Amino acid sequence: MEKPSKYIQLSLAAFASLAVLGCAAPPAATSDSGDQAFDQAIISATDALIAQADKLPSFLADVEAKIAKREVVVDPMLDASSGQQTVLTQRLEQGVIARLRATHPQFEILPFETANLAKATHLITGTTTRLQSDKASRTIRIDLALTDLKSRNVIAQASARARDEGLDTSPTAYYSDSPILVKDKVVEGYIRTSATHPVNLADGVYMDRIGTATLVSDATRAYNSGQYEQSLVFYQQAAGGTGGEQIRVLNGLYLAEWRLGRTAEAERAFGKVVAFGIANNNLGVKFLFNPGTTDFWSDAKVSGPYPMWLRQIARQAAAARACMNVVGHTSHTGSATYNDRLSEQRAAYIKQRLEAEAPELSAHSGASGMGFRENIVGTGSDDARDALDRRVEFKIVSCR
Repeated sequence: MEKPSKYIQLSLAAFASLAVLGCAAPPAATSDSGDQAFDQAIISATDALIAQADKLPSFLADVEAKIAKREVVVDPMLDASSGQQTVLTQRLEQGVIARLRATHPQFEILPFETANLAKATHLITGTTTRLQSDKASRTIRIDLALTDLKSRNVIAQASARARDEGLDTSPTAYYSDSPILVKDKVVEGYIRTSATHPVNLADGVYMDRIGTATLVSDATRAYNSGQYEQSLVFYQQAAGGTGGEQIRVLNGLYLAEWRLGRTAEAERAFGKVVAFGIANNNLGVKFLFNPGTTDFWSDAKVSGPYPMWLRQIARQAAAARACMNVVGHTSHTGSATYNDRLSEQRAAYIKQRLEAEAPELSAHSGASGMGFRENIVGTGSDDARDALDRRVEFKIVSCR
C-alpha cells in the first residue's frame, strides 16, 4: 500500500509564523495503517499528534529545562458534517484524553473551563467525518489539531481513518432536541481548525470566541444531563458576554426555556434564533413529517412546537422584509424522483403555512425541493441520527 505524502508546501506567511514560534514546521500526520478499528484509529491519531509536537524545538527546550507538564484543554469534539456532538464524537474525545493520560504524561489535561484558559498553554480540537463512498463499507476520518493558545498557531495536526462498523453517530440530547442546524461560522471555524496544517493560524472567528465556548460546553453538558435551570444560567452568561451572539447560545436559550415550560420566554428566544438565521442566511429547521406525506409528525411531543416555530419564522421574515426561498429536503430513502417531488410538496406546504401567518410573504417567497441531494448526514436511517437530512431551509434571496 502506498504511503501518503508527508510533504506540505509552506507559504511565506507560514514561515513568518515559524519565526515567531522559533521552530521548524512539522508536516500534518496521516496514519498509513489504512482503515482501522475506531479505538485503534484514536490511538494512531493521538500518538501522531504528540509525536509531531514533541519534535518541535520549543518542546525540546522544555524537556531540557525540565518543564514537567504542558497544560492542555480539550474543546468538546464535533461531527464535521453536521456540527453536532454525537455519541461517536464523545467517544473520540474520551479516547484522546485517556490516551494522553496513559502514555503521554508530559501533558496535563485540564477541564475545559473559563478559568483554565488562562492556565493552559495548548488547545486540542477534533472532529469525525463520514467519508462518502460507493463501497458497501464506510469510513470515518478522525482529525485532531493541537493549537498554541498564545500564538494561535496550529502546531500539530493528525488524521486517521476508521472502519464504520456500526458506530453510533446519534446526536446528544441538546442536538437531538435542537429545532435547527447549528453549524454557524463559529462551529465551522472549529471544524476548519481541526483540519488545519501545522504553522497556520487557527480560525480567527472560532478563537475569538473560545472563552464563550467554555460556557457553551458547561451549558450543553448541563442540558444533556437534564439540569435545565443550570443550563439556562450558563447560556444566559454566554449570551451576555463578548462572542455570545452565536447560534449555539441562542438555540440553547430556547431549548432550556422550552424544557422548563416557559412557553412565552421560549417563543421570544426562538424568535431571536430565527432573526439571527435570517440575518446570516443560515436557517435550517427540522420539521418532521409522517412518511410519504405533507402532514406533520403525529406525535405532539415532536410536532407540538411547530405552530410557534412557523409563527416566529413568518413574523421575523416579515419584519426583516426578507425575500426567501423555502427549500425542502428528504433523507436518502426511495428514488431520487420520488424524493424530489416530496421535498417540493413539503416546502410548498410550509410556504402556505407561513403565508397564513403573514400574508405579505406571498409575494416575496418561493418553494423548491432538493430531495436527498444535499444530505448532511446521509445514513438513510430515518431516525434521530439523520433528522437534519429532513430539514426545511429558508434561503434569503434578492427581491425582484
